[in-house]
Amino acid sequence: MERLPYRATLQAAAYEGIATLPVTVVLDNVRSLYNVGSFFRTADGAGVEKLYLSGITGRPPQKAISKTALGAEDTVPWDHTWEPVPLIQELRTRGYEIAAIETTPQSVDIFDWQPNFPVCLLFGHEVDGLRPEVASLADRHVRVPMLGTKHSLNVATAGGIVIYELLRKYRRLKERERITL
Repeated sequence: MERLPYRATLQAAAYEGIATLPVTVVLDNVRSLYNVGSFFRTADGAGVEKLYLSGITGRPPQKAISKTALGAEDTVPWDHTWEPVPLIQELRTRGYEIAAIETTPQSVDIFDWQPNFPVCLLFGHEVDGLRPEVASLADRHVRVPMLGTKHSLNVATAGGIVIYELLRKYRRLKERERITL
């Protein structure tokens, strides 16, 4: 009996029928090229549809992006825009739920959020967060729970948590659809 590589076994079983995660990410004014590279790598790993880099967010080719992306900047579809507001409005007209990933008074816990796919995630500046005009476009504000004394995570770390939680929720949705067919 020929054994499949571990990765192929996982994809053949639990992720059957999921080629792309219906999630798009907008990075607005993310200043660290290493964080941008990390988003590329996470997007590749989870099968994210596309990354939109906006404002001052760095874009390939950049050595620091390549260092953390490890080639994912060549495999993940991406685009750059200076102004994200028209882009986000266009994604909404295409049926995307717009989710700002920030801790605000109206934020829901990532584990309680029931997303409506496709989803567009908004991540902002590492210190200042999302600009008000961008955050105001969100249908939902979502937070990663913080139980310690710090009240925020590195933006790329938060991105990894949110993207993989969405992959888990999407996989469950697809499993339920297969069962009901």
